[in-house]
Amino acid sequence: MPIWAEGGILLLEVRNLTAYYGMVRALKDVSFNVSEGEIVAMIGPNGAGKSTALKAVCGLLKATDGRIEGGEILFDGESIIGLRTDELVMKGLSLVPEGRRVFPTMTVSENLEMGAFTEKNRASIKEDIDKVFALFPLLKERTKQKAGTLSTGEQQMLALGRALMLKPKLLLADEPSLGLSPNFVDLIFEKLVEINANGTSILIVEQNALMALEVAHRGYVFRIGEIVLTDSGKNLLSNEEVKKAFLGGQ
Repeated sequence: MPIWAEGGILLLEVRNLTAYYGMVRALKDVSFNVSEGEIVAMIGPNGAGKSTALKAVCGLLKATDGRIEGGEILFDGESIIGLRTDELVMKGLSLVPEGRRVFPTMTVSENLEMGAFTEKNRASIKEDIDKVFALFPLLKERTKQKAGTLSTGEQQMLALGRALMLKPKLLLADEPSLGLSPNFVDLIFEKLVEINANGTSILIVEQNALMALEVAHRGYVFRIGEIVLTDSGKNLLSNEEVKKAFLGGQ
């Protein structure tokens, strides 16, 4: 199970973040954080600002014609606003993008090697690939198979494995359940818990609020570019407003 303990050291701290797409404000004074060893979920309807917040953290907002107009983003106590994505990777941030975005014409093994672009030691790369295969045995069976021929669930495993090749301090997962069958949804979230138990902090943006809150230590509820509620995952699951809005009243 997750290893986070309340009062852990802050790893990521976002303060009063405001962001725009053109003239449209996407985030207004949004603040959230992730402590070492923690799983944090960001939930909310489409267009609420969750993915914008994630893109701001990992330096991809400009790539989607967005911009930060105010606020701070601290990682390990250091401001990271304005750093290139490759610089963020070197500091310990790794993204599992929405839609998986594997390299379809490359094999499973080649995709994992691409994830290890910061590592020059071949023996270390092999060791890390073996760790990914231990986490996802099915990928080991597909080592020489081209990623584009994998099922969506297998591609999501590969995207996770590729992100782990960077040995991140903080794993950012953008809609990890998107397009997956129920069995693969369960498997991916089980693996996220296992990854966390092995020492990696995780920030999840997820439409499947039930699954996200079941594994999260804490959660933030977004609505129209603002955070309207934050609490433990357990408490959010039992919150009547959250139930009605995201859990079908269940």
